[in-house]
Amino acid sequence: MIALPPSFLRHPVAHRAFHDIRAGRPENSRAAIRAAVAAGYGIEIDIQPSADGEPMVFHDYDLKRLTGAKGAIRQRKASELAKIGLLGGDEGIPTLAEVLAEVAGRVPLLIEIKDQDGAMGPQVGALERAVAAVLRGYGGDVALMSFNPHAVATLAEAARDLPRGLTTCGYQMKDWPRLPRATRALLRAIADFDAVGASFISHNAKDLGRARVAALKSAGAAVLCWTIRSPQAEAQARRIAQNVTFEGYAAAHPDA
Repeated sequence: MIALPPSFLRHPVAHRAFHDIRAGRPENSRAAIRAAVAAGYGIEIDIQPSADGEPMVFHDYDLKRLTGAKGAIRQRKASELAKIGLLGGDEGIPTLAEVLAEVAGRVPLLIEIKDQDGAMGPQVGALERAVAAVLRGYGGDVALMSFNPHAVATLAEAARDLPRGLTTCGYQMKDWPRLPRATRALLRAIADFDAVGASFISHNAKDLGRARVAALKSAGAAVLCWTIRSPQAEAQARRIAQNVTFEGYAAAHPDA
């Protein structure tokens, strides 16, 4: 287990970077990355693969919502994705390597690898290893996480010197209709925390009162949460969570 660096508990974490479409900063864009760095926020980003295996900073599996283009992101090469503009901005989809160059170690970077199995199963590995390769030699504070415990287990081998955690929630059927009941129960219990060598969770803020969250915190796990959208919700979440992932407002720095 690699402990989460203190910077991840000190800087509020901007969800998909410090995005604001009205200001020309789409989510997970270089513009949103630059804004987060300027504001001194930690940054959370999402990773999806291109057709040629490049880790791309993009949340959705499909291109439509964020770009207006058709098809899955994994069907396009990185060079093509770079030319597909993000709606509300003037940039294409960035690679992880480009984002690392933008951040340059100035603020902590929380990287969520999106499940590539389709059902939180074991058919993963290529994207996790590609992310680990890109991160090799990066000097800033970085932590890796995924909803899929199999992805985190792969990271334990591919990026063994980096802190890793599980993105977690209550796994209600209405939110996860494609997952079998047994899978949802296993994930809800955060049963793989020790097995994958996790040191933190990033938990759904609406479910922070769960006993398992309290037990992990008592045992020394760091507890982050997502996604906070107001100062009032942040104050409530911080009664349990040690830091927040936020969007839609400018979070105050706790030590300001």
